[in-house]
Amino acid sequence: MLAMPALCWLCQMPLQIARHGLCSLCLRELPPLPLLCPRCGLPAGTTRVACGRCQRKPPAWQALVCVNDYRPPFSEWVNQLKFSHITALRVMLARLLLLSWLDVWRHGRVVRPDLLLPVPLHWRRRWRRGYNQSALLAAPLAHWLRCEWRDGLSRQRRGALQHQLTARQRRTNLRDAFRLEMAVQGRHIALLDDVITTGSTVDEISRLLLSQGAASVQVWCLCRTL
Repeated sequence: MLAMPALCWLCQMPLQIARHGLCSLCLRELPPLPLLCPRCGLPAGTTRVACGRCQRKPPAWQALVCVNDYRPPFSEWVNQLKFSHITALRVMLARLLLLSWLDVWRHGRVVRPDLLLPVPLHWRRRWRRGYNQSALLAAPLAHWLRCEWRDGLSRQRRGALQHQLTARQRRTNLRDAFRLEMAVQGRHIALLDDVITTGSTVDEISRLLLSQGAASVQVWCLCRTL
């Protein structure tokens, strides 16, 4: 029996390398990003130095890498991964994230992480979904980078959904919400999430990691709401 060829997630044409998920043409045609601040990942005048916002009030993490804005086709892929159980997207999305990180790394703007930590879901939300979408991304990334990944964080309180809250309410909602369940002293950590809006969640976790002796924390996400 002949195997069905893998198809590009956008144009549905057969792929020469199945794990890539996108053909080379569609990869080149993805919407470009504007210049982003290397620290917070928001639009800025240059990618070489932190923006004025970060110079006045820097986030806890040291660098942010994203694939794109929360817009089609990225927003559709994220929603399919999270809510429609189309977990086959994970390798293609992880590869896009790897390519974005490699571009920043080759310019000397980030260190190579030795530990990948997915942002945790509360156990009830994870049980209902059946998986943590950020952990699905961590596994192939750790394989390609030859580093460790762990479910080393847990969420103690469920709280309200972050996207339903204001920025101030998000910070209050996350206070003491996370617990670290492994030693991170001296580790260079990449914190993985699917979508980052205000950054409150990853900021809270970054503070926790640094307070426990992490050498550095960089944030990786599929989408940064710009």
